[in-house]
Amino acid sequence: MLRIAILDDYQDVALSLADWSLLGNDCEIVRFDRNMVSEDDAVRALAGFDVLCLMRERMALPASLISRLPLLKLIVVTGARVRTIDMDAAVACGVTVCHTHAGESTYATPELAWGLILSLARSIPEEDARVHQGGWQRTIGSVIGGKTLGLVGLGKLGSRMVPIAKAFGMNVIAWSENLTEERAAEVGARRVDKETLFRDADVVSLHLILGERSRHIVSRHEIGLMKPGAYLINTSRGPLIEEKALLDALHGGRIKAGLDVFDIEPLPIDHPLRTAPNTVLTPHLGYVTEGAYTAFYRDAVENIAQWRAGNPVRVLAAPNRQENI
Repeated sequence: MLRIAILDDYQDVALSLADWSLLGNDCEIVRFDRNMVSEDDAVRALAGFDVLCLMRERMALPASLISRLPLLKLIVVTGARVRTIDMDAAVACGVTVCHTHAGESTYATPELAWGLILSLARSIPEEDARVHQGGWQRTIGSVIGGKTLGLVGLGKLGSRMVPIAKAFGMNVIAWSENLTEERAAEVGARRVDKETLFRDADVVSLHLILGERSRHIVSRHEIGLMKPGAYLINTSRGPLIEEKALLDALHGGRIKAGLDVFDIEPLPIDHPLRTAPNTVLTPHLGYVTEGAYTAFYRDAVENIAQWRAGNPVRVLAAPNRQENI
């Protein structure tokens, strides 16, 4: 019997979005709807499984955890990029790691970023709650037409923000360490230096990969440069922003923030961001769409079937391979 664990299935949809019966009657599939709160918790829950199916980076698999899962033979991670699995440790323990296709994030994440921007501009969550509670309007909104959008990162996702901003009548400026004037102009933005972006933008939206160079790329200094009342949008990774500096600016009423990502996820129940003013918060919904999930779980089933047949596909790391594919 092959035991398969589907992790972090918060919405209880994994089993309905793919045909897991294709794997045969000799497979036991168990889904988990909660995040593992500690490594010991994970070991107690997962030590008896041969296959782990991860939802993106919701659960990390460091060497210390992999080494405590003696039956583990295959890890399937949804999405095309992952930084939370110790690949060397997996290979050393005889574990193959496969990924799925990326899904719809090229469209889904920028669309959510615009949802956060519009929610801040027109106080949509607050006014929605007020109407449901029997009240009526209390806020005064702002338009974004004619304002300036500053994009920190102009890659696949950042560049999708540009035509939408233009449709709203916004000016678009952009910065990243390796961005050229030619690349910015190619997608309809104007390259500026980092300080100019934070000083001039009415909306700053982050679209960078998290790494050592980008951690806290928005520090107290950059937040201090922002216009009073400007919006800071983060649909990439929480640690791109220095959290304490952000909290101070929010409580001081200097800026507003639309956040889909956080330093710790799920966000702890007592985290100060949960009660911070001037925010719209969503629980890492950027890639969470029906189309993406369907692609993820269908690929996961195929990955397991192909691995069992001795022909693993979409391999990130494997004990018998000299290099990753």
